[in-house]
Amino acid sequence: MKLAAIGITVGLLFGSQAMANDGLALAQKNACMACHQVDKKVVGPAYKDVAAKYKGDKTAEAKLVKKVKEGGKGVWGEIPMPPNAQVKDEDIKTIVHWILSLK
Repeated sequence: MKLAAIGITVGLLFGSQAMANDGLALAQKNACMACHQVDKKVVGPAYKDVAAKYKGDKTAEAKLVKKVKEGGKGVWGEIPMPPNAQVKDEDIKTIVHWILSLK
């Protein structure tokens, strides 16, 4: 029984790491990192700042998926974020999930 619990724990840890790697890789692939960085503001906010702003907000993932897809402005300043309609919905969800997991 203990061995099974250890196996599950290890699987979850590696699964979380894989999700993090996928989110970062997708952000890089889709040029998100041209305007955002993990820990510093560039054109848009740092991803860690986004995660902190939405911490505890159960509707954050849906809001951010919509914002990434449709674009917008005003939440972080006057510079607009262009829409990213070309990015697959599942990729946007993975990126947003990764961003919200940052500490």
